Amino acid sequence: MKSPHSLDIHAGWPVGLLTAVSLLFIGSFAHGETPTQASSVAELIAMFDSSSCRECHEQIYEQWEKSHHARPLMGMDDWIFMASYLKRGPLAIRTGEKATKVNFPCFKCHLPQIKHATDEVAAEIADAILKDDKPTVRKLNISCLVCHNEKAVVHGRPERNVVYGNKDIPDHQGYPVKKSPLLKNSLMCGQCHGLGPNLEFETPVQCATLYGSHLHAYIPSGGAQTCQGCHMKNADHYMPPDFNRRDELSARLRESLPMEVQTLAYTFQPVEDKLFPMVVVKTKITSKAGHRIPDG
Repeated sequence: MKSPHSLDIHAGWPVGLLTAVSLLFIGSFAHGETPTQASSVAELIAMFDSSSCRECHEQIYEQWEKSHHARPLMGMDDWIFMASYLKRGPLAIRTGEKATKVNFPCFKCHLPQIKHATDEVAAEIADAILKDDKPTVRKLNISCLVCHNEKAVVHGRPERNVVYGNKDIPDHQGYPVKKSPLLKNSLMCGQCHGLGPNLEFETPVQCATLYGSHLHAYIPSGGAQTCQGCHMKNADHYMPPDFNRRDELSARLRESLPMEVQTLAYTFQPVEDKLFPMVVVKTKITSKAGHRIPDG
C-alpha cells in the first residue's frame, strides 16, 4: 500500500507535488515538532490527501465520498453555503484576502486542518468561497487523515506518521497503526459537532451544540448509544443523514421523531338552531434521537 500522502494523481495535482509536500508533512511531525505550515491551498490538500486509502479500503472510501464530510464547505444542492456567512453578519469580511484563521471560525470544524496552514491559505480559501470557485472548494474535505490522525487523540498530539484505528492491528503494510479508544467514543464526533462556545476567535461563535445535548440531556436520561452507534452502524462511513437525499432524510426523521396523532370530531350545539363542527387533535412526538433536533 502506498502512503496515504503520495498518490499518483489527485484531482489534477501532480504526483511530485503531492509526494514532496506529504513527505515534508510526515517528517516534520515524526518526532512531535511543529510542522512546516502549508503556504497554499495546493499544499494543504496534499498534506491531507487520503486518496490512496482507497486501494485497500474501497468500500469505506466510496461511502465517505457520498458523505457530507467529503464536502464540508458545500451545502445542499452543490451550493457553497459558507459564502453567506462571509458576505453578511458578524463574520462578514470585505474581501477574501481579509480572512484569517482567527476571524473566520467556521474553519475550526469545517476544515480543521487549516491549523497547519498560514493565514494566506485561509484568505485563499475565503476568496474561492466568495468567488463561487466550486472546483477548488470541492477539493477541501474532512479526509481519512483528519479523523484517523488529526482528531484521533485529545490528550496530547497525534503522531504524524501514524494512522489511528479502533483495534490493535499490525502495521498496515509498513504504515504505522496505533489503537485509539477515542474512535469509538462520542467525544470523537463531539470535537466538531460541539459544545461551544468558541471563545478563542475574534468574534466568538456558538454554533453546533449537538454533543452538548447528547452529553447533558440524552445520557443523563438513560441513553446508551454513541454517535457512532447510530450514524456509523457496521462502520458505515457514509454517516447519514445526507440532507440532499430528501426521502432518506424524511424516513430517518420519522424513525427518530415518531409522531402519534389522535383525533375526535364532534358537533357543538350551544343552542337549538346552531351547530358548530369541532375537532380535538392530540399529538405526541417522542424523540428517540441521541441529541437535540435540529442541531449540528
